[in-house]
Amino acid sequence: MAKQENSDDQEYKARSVALRLLARREHSRHELTLKLRQRKLDGPVISMVLDDYEREGWLDDNRFADVYSRQRIDLGYGPLRVLAELQQRGIHQSPGCLEELADADWIRNAILLREKRFGLSDLSDDWDEKVRQARFLTRRGFSASQVEQALEVSESDGPCT
Repeated sequence: MAKQENSDDQEYKARSVALRLLARREHSRHELTLKLRQRKLDGPVISMVLDDYEREGWLDDNRFADVYSRQRIDLGYGPLRVLAELQQRGIHQSPGCLEELADADWIRNAILLREKRFGLSDLSDDWDEKVRQARFLTRRGFSASQVEQALEVSESDGPCT
């Protein structure tokens, strides 16, 4: 009987913790699994609870990937960084919102980020500054060709919108 009570207690705790976490923000299944394991809950109980929540529509990796990607794009991150962060969170497919953006959109985002951070001064004569800005944009997750095109834009080229 004690084993049954312990199992019910674990299930109740897993359900309440997972629901509380989901009420704050979207989570991937992988993230919730890790957070529930940190609370010393059993793997089979975690799987059962998360399966139930997926059936109820409370847990959805596709929805999480879409919401997370849009937030990161709005914060000025490029496609490589967003995809890498999604993989760390257990999402191994590219969400639709990333597929919708063409390379020109990513280049425009990189230009806007560069303008906000550094301005759009001409970098043709300042190799050190060009490298510094390129490193920044690369860390933000833009591809080499996107970074290269963003660095070619200067104030004299006119607005980038």
